[in-house]
Amino acid sequence: MGVNIRPLTDRIVVRPLDAEEKTAGGILLPDTAQEKPMQGEVVAVGPGKFVESRGDRVPPPLKNGDRVIYGKWAGTEVRVEGDEYKILEAKDVLAKFE
Repeated sequence: MGVNIRPLTDRIVVRPLDAEEKTAGGILLPDTAQEKPMQGEVVAVGPGKFVESRGDRVPPPLKNGDRVIYGKWAGTEVRVEGDEYKILEAKDVLAKFE
């Protein structure tokens, strides 16, 4: 399932995972109390940042399908064809799941 967005330079497009609907103790949370997700799946990766001194691009260390953790306030939220995405710079990704 491809997304119709092509990120530029070292940016990536992430589909956020669903927010937790229950606490660890099993209490159901209303939509207004749910924490914004900080995990997602990479759906598009830019070609990389151009490094003039090297004369080439350095590709981001991520690929489509990677599950990542990003900063709470990182990136820009966008809606495309009814689906929600985040556009992040590669540096905003804190970790990826193995």
